[in-house]
Amino acid sequence: MAKKMTRTIKTRLGPRDIAEDSILYFPRGLIGIEDKREFVLLQVGEKSPFLLLQCLSDPELGLLVADPYPFLSDYKVKLDNAEKRLLRIENIRQIAVIVTVTIPQGRPAETTLNLSGPIIINTEARLGLQVPQVDSKYPTHFKPVDGPGDRNNTPEGG
Repeated sequence: MAKKMTRTIKTRLGPRDIAEDSILYFPRGLIGIEDKREFVLLQVGEKSPFLLLQCLSDPELGLLVADPYPFLSDYKVKLDNAEKRLLRIENIRQIAVIVTVTIPQGRPAETTLNLSGPIIINTEARLGLQVPQVDSKYPTHFKPVDGPGDRNNTPEGG
C-alpha cells in the first residue's frame, strides 16, 4: 500500500497536517488575491457548517466558506464553456460549489453568504475558480439566519 504524502502547514487555526493530494489549484487565484494559487479546505469544527479555504503560501490568509445548498436549495450557478474547459469539467458529478461567508465580529446573527461570487471546484482535478455570476438574481450578502418570507432571505433581497 502506497504511503500518502502529507505536509504540515500553518493556519489561523494552528498547524494542520494535510495530504498533498488535497491541495486545490486556482489558475486565476481568487478575486482580490489573484497571486495566491494553492489552497486547501479545512474543517473549522466537528459540527460547523463552515470550512476554511486556507492559502498554503500565506498562513494568515484563510477564507471562511460554506456549501450554499443547505441554506438555499434552489441556488444555481452558471458556467460558460471557457470556465468549464479551464476547470476540466466533463460531468456535473465533478463539481463542488462553495461560497464565502462573512461573520461580523460579535454579531453572528448578521452572518452573510456571498452568492454572487461562488467558488467552483472540480473535485477530481483539484482545480478551482471563482465565477462571478453576471446578472445574478442572488445577492452578495445573503442572510441565512433570516426566517422564511424575510426580504433578505430571498434571492432578490439584500
